[in-house]
Amino acid sequence: MKPARKPELAPAPLVMRTGAWDDYAMIDSGHGRKLERYGPYRVVRPEPQCLWAPRLDEAAWSMADAVFDPAGDEDEGRWRFSGRPKETWPLAWRGVKFSGRFTAFRHLAFFPEQAANWAWLDQAVRASAAPMRVLNLFGYTGVASLVCASAGAAVTHVDASKKAIGWARENAELSGLADRPIRWICEDARRYVQREARRGSTYEGIILDPPKYGRGPGGEVWRLFEDLPELLRLCVELLSGEARFLVLNAYAERISGLSLGALLTEAMAGRGGRVDWGELALMEEAGERGVGLSFFARWSAE
Repeated sequence: MKPARKPELAPAPLVMRTGAWDDYAMIDSGHGRKLERYGPYRVVRPEPQCLWAPRLDEAAWSMADAVFDPAGDEDEGRWRFSGRPKETWPLAWRGVKFSGRFTAFRHLAFFPEQAANWAWLDQAVRASAAPMRVLNLFGYTGVASLVCASAGAAVTHVDASKKAIGWARENAELSGLADRPIRWICEDARRYVQREARRGSTYEGIILDPPKYGRGPGGEVWRLFEDLPELLRLCVELLSGEARFLVLNAYAERISGLSLGALLTEAMAGRGGRVDWGELALMEEAGERGVGLSFFARWSAE
C-alpha cells in the first residue's frame, strides 16, 4: 500500500502585498496610525505596528474626513468626522462593486488587505477546467464571494450575522451579480459545515476566514484556538475529488502563518498538492513600506 501523500509545505513564507487601486490607498503610515483613502474619503485608523515616522506632515493628516478613536485594546471605539459623510458610498475592486461604511469596529465593511487573496481566488476560479462550487465561511459583506461568482463559480456564502448577509446581498445587486448562483446562508459556520458533511455535500474550493471570537445566531460560541482544528477537519471532508483550493485566513495576534500552514498540511494529508503560508500586507501608495495585517495558509491542488 502506498503511503498517503502529504501536501508539500512551502519552506519559506509568502508576503501577499496589496497596493493602491482606484478606490483604495494607504497614503501614509506611522506613529501607530494609517492614513487611507476609501473612495472620496480620507480616513485615519489606529495601527500599532506602524512604529516608524510618517512621511507626510501633520497638516496632511489633519485633512482626514474621518478619524477612529480606539477605546481599548480591541476594535471598539468611535469615529470623529470633519463633515457629514454618507452612510454608504460605492467602491469597486476590478468589476466587483460594494459599499463602504463607517462601522463601529474601526473597519469600513471590508478589509483592503484581502485584495491580494481576491486576485488569487479570481485567477484560481477562472483557471479551472470545470465549473467550481465554492464555500465561503464567515463571509461577512461578501466581496470574496462576489469575486468568485464573477469568475464563474457557484458560491455558498455563510455568515452568522443577518445584517452582514443583508449587506452582502446589497453588494451583489451593486455588482450586477444578483442573478448568479449564490446561496446566502445566515447560520453558525460550524453547524452548517457539520450538516453539509452529513449530507455528503462537496465543494471544489473553500474560503475560511474565522474571527478570533464570535457568537452564532443561536448563541453558539466560537473560539479560534479551541475550535479551528475541528472546523478545518470538517471542511476538508467537504472537498470533492476535483477540489482546487482551501484558503485559511486569521487575524489573531497569537498565531502565525507557519502555524496555520502546519495545521493545514496535517489536515490535508492524503491530498497531495501544496500549502503556501505567510501574511497579507498593505503597502503604502508611494514607497516600499508596508504593514502585515493577517496571516494565511493556502492549499492548492497544483
